[in-house]
Amino acid sequence: MKRTIAFGGVVATAGLLAAGLVTPAQAAGDVASDALANNGIAAYAIAAYWKANNAANLIGATPYNVETKVVAKHVSKGGPTPDSKPGVVPAIGDEKKTAAKSKNVNLPKTTGKVFFTGADKEPHWCTATSVQSQYRNLVATAGHCVYDTESNATTMDNWVFIPGYYEGKTPWGIYVGKQAFTHYDYDVYEDADRNYAFVTVYNGLKFHHDGVIKDRWGKPFDSNPGAWKEVSKETFDKFPHSFHAAGYSCRVGNKYYVWAFEDAGRLGDNVGGQGLAYNQKVGKPVFVFGYPSGAHPDGNHAFSGKTLKWTYGKTFAVQAPAIKGEELVGTKSSFTGEGSLGSAWLVNYKSAKRIGYLNGVTIGVSDTDGNNRYDTSFSPYFDGETIGVYNAAKNLWSGSIAVPFESPALH
Repeated sequence: MKRTIAFGGVVATAGLLAAGLVTPAQAAGDVASDALANNGIAAYAIAAYWKANNAANLIGATPYNVETKVVAKHVSKGGPTPDSKPGVVPAIGDEKKTAAKSKNVNLPKTTGKVFFTGADKEPHWCTATSVQSQYRNLVATAGHCVYDTESNATTMDNWVFIPGYYEGKTPWGIYVGKQAFTHYDYDVYEDADRNYAFVTVYNGLKFHHDGVIKDRWGKPFDSNPGAWKEVSKETFDKFPHSFHAAGYSCRVGNKYYVWAFEDAGRLGDNVGGQGLAYNQKVGKPVFVFGYPSGAHPDGNHAFSGKTLKWTYGKTFAVQAPAIKGEELVGTKSSFTGEGSLGSAWLVNYKSAKRIGYLNGVTIGVSDTDGNNRYDTSFSPYFDGETIGVYNAAKNLWSGSIAVPFESPALH
């Protein structure tokens, strides 16, 4: 299936491509689902791509800035109304509510960067956050940080989430995306009111060096940090020839080895997961956490994108028809658009526990007062349609990809 749609004056075509495997999108009602890396070997290859050459692709990635700027004259009052009763999903660790107050703003461990290759085949990143789910393996971000609106593809390639990322460092591991979920109206029509996505991720991967073995020519296999693991000939033979050629597997005498990434465990166990709030009254204060980068229109380079930043303000209803946004919410924020796409909007954030309720994700910014400084961020309004997409993703298991083919579920 292919789709051709006009968005903001640009015509984009997108087909269904996931991790090198052409797979039809699955839709249940208003939910669209697409594979990112639907088997262990594809996920293993994605991890290898990001860690190759001392993480050169991670370090060289640039902030994604597609469809981020909303011209002030295209912003108007009006906006969303709840479609059912308000509701919440508790955060990990907050299933039993406790009162906690703090004067300081402690940054959440749940927020990090998603890395992917876009239509230009270059590495880019957005902001994303871990959210509550049955298997503690779910990430939320903006829809266009997952779904490719620029090329003849459905989802971005090489999609991974790295909480707490900083200059090549991955303190809690790398989490490869398995399955992406968004609203049907975003997948097909690029409706800004549904510009959000939930992604299940495999267990995280850590990288360490655990000895060196040599190939049959006596050359050490030590070009990447990691560990060698002896496997059966059957597992060894399942690795593609390209992996053998790239040095991710080798034979020493009658023994067979593959490059094993250390399993870091589940995302939510390592960094927690925010709750989810929907059909909330517009006007509530929110913290916005993200990695803004780039310059304001006046040239002021306010943010580097290297460290997590926050803003705080009340939400208000807005419309932005130019990006098909009739039911958006805004908040006053100095974040620039580059890098801040996917930033987490958290209501009732408890600084002491570093958790709250996800109630939006940044999809664009605007200079609404004409002073050449961005002053407003926008998000879809989270309603019953949002919780429907979340419910489709929240109970799906992912598993480990440290050594593909060893787990029958990942073949």
